Amino acid sequence: MKLAILGSGMIVHDFLSMVQQLPAIELKAIVGTERSREKLTQLQQSHHIEKSFTDFDTCLSESDIDTVYVALPNHLHYEYAKKALAHKKNVICEKPFTLTVEQFMELKEIALANKLVLVEAITNQYLANYREIKAGLAELGDIKIIECNYSQYSSRYDAFKEGTILPAFNPRMGGGALMDINIYNIHFVVGLLGKPQKVEYVANVERGIDTSGIVVMSYPETKVVCIGAKDSTSAIRSTIQGNEGAIVVNGATNVLDSIEKQLNGEGTQAIDVKVHSHRMFEEFKEFERIIDERDMAMVEDRLTHSQLVMEVIEQALDHAGISLG
Repeated sequence: MKLAILGSGMIVHDFLSMVQQLPAIELKAIVGTERSREKLTQLQQSHHIEKSFTDFDTCLSESDIDTVYVALPNHLHYEYAKKALAHKKNVICEKPFTLTVEQFMELKEIALANKLVLVEAITNQYLANYREIKAGLAELGDIKIIECNYSQYSSRYDAFKEGTILPAFNPRMGGGALMDINIYNIHFVVGLLGKPQKVEYVANVERGIDTSGIVVMSYPETKVVCIGAKDSTSAIRSTIQGNEGAIVVNGATNVLDSIEKQLNGEGTQAIDVKVHSHRMFEEFKEFERIIDERDMAMVEDRLTHSQLVMEVIEQALDHAGISLG
């Protein structure tokens, strides 16, 4: 993979702290705004990236890349992913994929028509511990209840209350608790159970944006509650409850570090088969494989999953009367 990185924010710093351990990924370029030129130069030098650009078109025409990692603010994902696909580049796009299902479907159509890899960077779907959770579901019997709570007081919420609207709370930029933090819970659940029959969203809405909220997803035999909050804090924990046992995730659904399986009459068993300490390692290792092998069957599988999540998100926003973009 010959990679161009779009962005220089926190997620890019996190990615760069790990990527050197994946030698098959060549860091060909990093792209940002003119305002971030100094930061781009620092990242280029400290992480041995071949080139830096403040113009994406120039990067596409002048750099030796085959893949673009879109790690920009949410509202820019669609525009830049589409431009990269138009230049016949594979795309790895940060979550949320886009702001609407319509935007997502357009990107999907372009990618598949041109046999390009298009995947969403969503860590939990690629973690070995997540695969272990999926494999262990049958031991729980009939799954009755799933509850996921990812609540973390945002450092930007105080500024928001005072009238400074940063991207994390800006509806035009795809902000809000659902898109930023609760989406991990939704990916977690949809990856286990698939498409829900019904989606509802009860949210605390301030100035047109959800600062916290509860998504309720109904399945034939299972009821799901996904809680995401940026205006308050609680213990971050998820539980999967069946009539023969439970799985408890202590911590966020994008990391899955501490997991316990509790089977009726058999006590508690720890689940830990992770292969790397960094949450992004396994997904990018798989992305490199998919691109190297042109595994379009896996691309279609991953796009089907992402589409289901986008549909849940759109239904939830519609239910709450929230408009983004």
